[in-house]
Amino acid sequence: MVKLSVVVPFYNVHTYAPDTLMSLRANAREDFEFLLVDDCSTDGTADVLRRAARELPGAVLIARERNGGLATARNTGIDAARGEYLAFLDGDDWLAPGHLARVLAAIEALGCDFVRTDHVRCTGTSRSVHRVPVGRRGVVLRPRDAILPAARSTSVDYPYAWAGMYHRRLADRGLLRFTDGLRTAEDRPWIWRLHREADSFAAISALGIFYRRGISSSLTQIGDIRQLDFIRAFDQVLEETAKDTDAERLLPKAVRTYCAIIAHHLSSVERFEAPVARKLRAMSAAALRRMPQDVLTEALDTMDAQRASRLRRLRRRPVRVGAAA
Repeated sequence: MVKLSVVVPFYNVHTYAPDTLMSLRANAREDFEFLLVDDCSTDGTADVLRRAARELPGAVLIARERNGGLATARNTGIDAARGEYLAFLDGDDWLAPGHLARVLAAIEALGCDFVRTDHVRCTGTSRSVHRVPVGRRGVVLRPRDAILPAARSTSVDYPYAWAGMYHRRLADRGLLRFTDGLRTAEDRPWIWRLHREADSFAAISALGIFYRRGISSSLTQIGDIRQLDFIRAFDQVLEETAKDTDAERLLPKAVRTYCAIIAHHLSSVERFEAPVARKLRAMSAAALRRMPQDVLTEALDTMDAQRASRLRRLRRRPVRVGAAA
């Protein structure tokens, strides 16, 4: 019987994949499987994965026929997973030895739907610890209660799928699937849905995930049209949250977070290609007008003056036919 399935998508990470695979070997157990999903890599990653499929205990190689992006690649792995528990890792990150076994022991002892863990962010040679924004550790909580307050960083602002472990019952309910085709911010609708609809979770102090930042292949470093998928992702968050029985309570948090992400992208608009920057402004203005206006006004009133002023100017921007398409 497979106890744990680890879904690991890879796309053009030939330089980093060996470290990822070596860390999986240091976490291998006879009841673990590693679903290595190649999302049509073109840089030699596929060769590395074919070798790993022969040498890494528990490895299962899944080669997609067409590039679908991270969300779709993760769904491919979820569909193939056989484990009682599921976890995620990205193809350019790595784990400390024995990390998966420690997290598995914790979630089994707690008996909850999912657990969330801290991680180490790695930028070049710099290392920094990032904590789950949940104060109580090792205690089973209701995920819905960890969404608020609106004006503080909460559990839904820590969206990383790989920073945790999940019981199969969540997959059976469809709560672990990502929105196919989202090329960035794919974890935002996912983390919100998980917190609205799962029954129980816990934050645990298990530091063993190393998240690589600042590499040239990362979407966070690329200023092209794929970055604008955050708008579609947050539109989904708002649409689904508006249907929730606690919509009046939860929407202010969703709107404020959406505004903060828009302001973040506008503050570094120079990294985008010129046509994409224009589209970012137009699509962001349209997004602001789609939000519940009373909730938006309240959200802007609680933000710092610089970001609020930038967003209010954008909100007043004249609509051009086809500009936000």
